[in-house]
Amino acid sequence: MERVLSILALLVLCGFLGILFFSVPRFDLGLVIALTLGLAAWEFLVRRERTPGA
Repeated sequence: MERVLSILALLVLCGFLGILFFSVPRFDLGLVIALTLGLAAWEFLVRRERTPGA
């Protein structure tokens, strides 16, 4: 269940940042959004591997 909620939260974040990017199409904002999504995805993957018993 925790994994499903984590994926849902990541998808909601992607949707929100996607709307932001397409509303304000700027290169520097795109870099910040890419960095944010990359860090969120990395945290999702690393945390999943470190969580014992999950």
